[in-house]
Amino acid sequence: MRSFIFALLLSLGLNPMTYAAEDDRAADRQALLLILKDVESGINDANVDLMARHIDDKAVVTWLNAEVSNGPDEVRAYFRRMVGDAPGTILSKYSTHPKIAGPATFYGDFAVAHGTTADEFTPHHRSVFRFETRWTASLRKVDGQWKIIALNLSTNTFNNVLITELERLALYAGVGGLAAGLGLAAGWAFLRRRKAAPAG
Repeated sequence: MRSFIFALLLSLGLNPMTYAAEDDRAADRQALLLILKDVESGINDANVDLMARHIDDKAVVTWLNAEVSNGPDEVRAYFRRMVGDAPGTILSKYSTHPKIAGPATFYGDFAVAHGTTADEFTPHHRSVFRFETRWTASLRKVDGQWKIIALNLSTNTFNNVLITELERLALYAGVGGLAAGLGLAAGWAFLRRRKAAPAG
């Protein structure tokens, strides 16, 4: 039976050794999915420690605002500075819903995964806005445990909800300025006519 499976894989153009190696990654893939779930829950439940425990001590995390955090302590500090009710925080809430684009790629004890997230940001002084974000994560297996060693988040710089909002505000400002200008011109013309009219 085993020889039949071997021959079948060869007939399909598959390397049996590669197939076996990929099959051996099932436990690793499950571990990576659990990390993704913890990261999502940690952000959505404002439990940053749930996320930070999967961050390697030398990890580099690049956030959407281009800030960089090195290691789990800086990740915790970033979240506490950005999200919550403490004075000086930017957001009252941050939620994320990540998806993976495909199976992770393994290079021995290293893995690379990427995907998308639907992010919602709720600032203290305005309504919620939403981003479609891309993410790429690199992980390393140390002492049997997978750790994030690099995480990069990015969005479309030239076409996103904030750009659209700025364009809309610019349009409103332009229309308002035009209306104000026409109003001033009409008022100036009216005053000129009054001054030019003969007294009587």
